[in-house]
Amino acid sequence: MTGSLEALTARVYTVPTAMPETDGTAAWDATTVVTVTADADGETGLGWSYTDPRAAQIVAGVLGPLLSGSDPDDLPAIRHRMLAATRNMGATGVVASAVSAVDIALWDLKARRLGRSVAGLIGRAHDAVPVYGSGGFTDYSDEHTAAELRGWLELGIQNVKIKIGASWGAHPVRDLERVALARRTVGDDVGLFVDANGGYSVGEAIRAERDFREFGVIWFEEPVSSDYPEEMARVRRAAVADVAAGEYVWRPSDAAALVEAGAVACLQLDVTRCGGYSAWLEAAAYAGLHGLQVSGHCGQHLTVHVAAATPNARHLEYFVDHLRVDTALFDGLLPVVDGRLAPDPSVPGHGMRLAPRAERYRQEDHG
Repeated sequence: MTGSLEALTARVYTVPTAMPETDGTAAWDATTVVTVTADADGETGLGWSYTDPRAAQIVAGVLGPLLSGSDPDDLPAIRHRMLAATRNMGATGVVASAVSAVDIALWDLKARRLGRSVAGLIGRAHDAVPVYGSGGFTDYSDEHTAAELRGWLELGIQNVKIKIGASWGAHPVRDLERVALARRTVGDDVGLFVDANGGYSVGEAIRAERDFREFGVIWFEEPVSSDYPEEMARVRRAAVADVAAGEYVWRPSDAAALVEAGAVACLQLDVTRCGGYSAWLEAAAYAGLHGLQVSGHCGQHLTVHVAAATPNARHLEYFVDHLRVDTALFDGLLPVVDGRLAPDPSVPGHGMRLAPRAERYRQEDHG
């Protein structure tokens, strides 16, 4: 199929939370999404990232002019050109988010032009991918936490996650109380995950994980900052629970650092940050070569397509925050059925479009 890329258009949307939210190391009251649309031959592909509005400026000012007229099917060449053009801007943060959103939009465009789903275009390894229910912010009341956990169980979800490590690990007793609450709420047959968002020191994390064993915690996410893989590896060597990290993998080399240090039992990847579907496939293959599975971080409705095409995919994070944002902005979201998400092979692309209701959340024009 021949054609040329006619335009890349970036837009910014900000969706407020229902209440303030906190985890171990951050607090927020809204989520900003930068969308990218890519046009060619009468079709439009859509990608996005949960990021800073300045990512839209990179798309409008650098990547759009760079790629205009390109063959939109030449995804490896386009990716190389994007990385080369942004080299001196730095490869992480908003740059990686912008590149990720463009890459996703181009995969969606290619699949739509061919009349295939993204999962079908890449090649399926799974018909459906299990999800785990994720939320449990540290500022939730016990009642709110319990209600959210029960909601995940009603969807047939068999693993659930709460946040711990509030105020950089300053409240270990409260962390233990919340883990106990979660176990009481979901019963003994549901997998219990915790996420400290890098809030603990190594010693704090090791002591906390030992305490959590009483409640059958099987997944300990970012016990310490993933910026220091060797420190995380120390926690993993002492832990019974699977230590996981990777949400701040901005490029495949970041994934390689976590894998090679022995820092993770399961590598997390976020398609809206790591470089899109293209980089996910590289990083997941690298993890597989080292005998590791991968898990999709956030962005569940985008990630399911590439996870379904990944032999060593374990599960997806079904994150309450991104469910809120995706529902506000997009049509075509997939339902959870028996605790799984399944791409529809009859729907071209990833199946999502910006909804008319998204306009109420749109910010100033960024190109």
